[in-house]
Amino acid sequence: MDCRAGCGACCIAPSISTLDKPAGEPCVHLTPDYRCTLFGSDRRPSCCSGLQPSAEMCGSDREAALAWLAQLETDTAAC
Repeated sequence: MDCRAGCGACCIAPSISTLDKPAGEPCVHLTPDYRCTLFGSDRRPSCCSGLQPSAEMCGSDREAALAWLAQLETDTAAC
């Protein structure tokens, strides 16, 4: 599965500790059209490059992806 154009849910919903990015806030590397400026770069954190789109995670639209990832963040926050 490829990333959905105009989504960016994985750059908003989860926290990214290596970038000091809190959950629910857009990453500083996310463009206004929801593209990652670090995509394909050596500077992209491994937690980002390791996250692969899937039907379960991405759902049918951007809102579903945001909700699924936000719930995952909540479920794993205490880990």
